[in-house]
Amino acid sequence: MKSDNDVVITGIGIVTGQGVGKEAHIALLSAAAAGKPTVDTERFAPYPVHPLPEIDWSAQIVKRDQRQMENWQRLGVFSAGLALDDAGLKEDVEACASMDMIVAAGGGERDIKVDSLIVDEALKRNDRDILLNEKLTTELRPTLFLAQLSNLMAGNISIVHKVTGSSRTFMGEEAAGISAVETAYHRIKAGQSSHSLVGGAFIAERADILLLVEGIRAHATGDWTPLWSRSSENGGGMIMGSVGAFLVLESRARAQARGAHIYAVIDAVEGDRGNRDEGKLEKRLSRLATPASGLKGEDTVVFSGASGLVDLAAREKAVLEKEFEGAAIRGFGGATGHGLEAQFPLGLALAALSLDGNSLVPVFDAENEKQMTKPASHAVVTTVGYTRGEGVAVLSKNA
Repeated sequence: MKSDNDVVITGIGIVTGQGVGKEAHIALLSAAAAGKPTVDTERFAPYPVHPLPEIDWSAQIVKRDQRQMENWQRLGVFSAGLALDDAGLKEDVEACASMDMIVAAGGGERDIKVDSLIVDEALKRNDRDILLNEKLTTELRPTLFLAQLSNLMAGNISIVHKVTGSSRTFMGEEAAGISAVETAYHRIKAGQSSHSLVGGAFIAERADILLLVEGIRAHATGDWTPLWSRSSENGGGMIMGSVGAFLVLESRARAQARGAHIYAVIDAVEGDRGNRDEGKLEKRLSRLATPASGLKGEDTVVFSGASGLVDLAAREKAVLEKEFEGAAIRGFGGATGHGLEAQFPLGLALAALSLDGNSLVPVFDAENEKQMTKPASHAVVTTVGYTRGEGVAVLSKNA
């Protein structure tokens, strides 16, 4: 049953290694077969990475504003601009001034030279706690601390795009993206907000990020392989991707009043976290999937945001196959790379585009995914964080 407070998606801004903007991703979702994605196996060898595509930042950010941003901020501001443009709100001063904004972001980029200096010096001394304090007070640029602030992405979106309603920034890797979407959804559903810009951005092409992931031996090594086909023989299974994904969410009443195009309706969103031992992950995912329990398999497509971590991905896929028997499952991270904070918003963007376009989404892993026989009317989006945090969203075609 329709409601004025139904939460609908009216704007999509998306950048991955597949290309810039929704058109490149519509092409991916509607292709007869998904080709091998662009993956850089040389720059960070032995770790493959899905790099950013060629981007004209000036299309969304004037040059003077670009200079004050690191790449992760630029990517977020750029993707947010694409979403506002797509929703037809970029030049609507009144709408942007009252628009809520919820961003998922990590920390800023590190000074690799200083990191390397500290490590080298630590090999020569035993008083490493004193060494660390010495170098942090003498070697780091004062402006670097400012550039680390996670809410700078939201701040720059406000400056560049004049989105000046309430602003929230979540940190916490994949769970941050889940919480951002969940919060925007429930505020609109409860009538506390009428329109919101929500999303995140992640730059994978950073040595410190790869070190962080490889610290728990989670990163794949060598050549790219499809997500469900990865093996512990080639590292941990994760292949990171630079991703920007923002959505404009509105109440149905507001969207219809202005004649906006509605890509899809969000029926439910929930996130959770907890211990994953002894089947607790499986129980939690099954509970999160409850709002989709009545959906018919052949009428549903599942966009799994699995990280690619070998054992974890296998556990998630087993739950999805049980809960959504007969549904087409797509591990989209195999095509885009894993985008941490941006992973859940990216999944919603791809799901909404596929529903709106009546797409027969091609398999991203020919050995482990089944072909779609007809366009889906419903989509389920999942994200299971590589260390913690789970989220599920349920979407429907706009009737």
